[in-house]
Amino acid sequence: MNKVIAGDYAGKSISQTLGTAYLSISMLKSIQLDKSTLESYEIVNEEKRKNASSVVGRGLVGGFLLGGVGLLAGSLSAKNKGTYQVILLFKDGKKSLIECDDKVYKAITKSMF
Repeated sequence: MNKVIAGDYAGKSISQTLGTAYLSISMLKSIQLDKSTLESYEIVNEEKRKNASSVVGRGLVGGFLLGGVGLLAGSLSAKNKGTYQVILLFKDGKKSLIECDDKVYKAITKSMF
């Protein structure tokens, strides 16, 4: 997760710090992913899934407090985690397909606004 899966920069990692996304080129060089370096972006695929530890934890607490109904309610209230596949078009003509989580995706979309 949080890496370039195809195209230019394939295999490079992506990180997010203080609301800004970065593409790590090398140990000392990175590209900030915002409107100064990106021409555009496009979502290819979005997948939501329940966080397994959240399902178990919430289910146990709900079951302890309210029995069977609480177990079901707690499990259903677990947080969704998003996985996104996004095409990045750089201003220098390069293209990358990335796979990222909610934090990185939100940082990119916010910086492109």
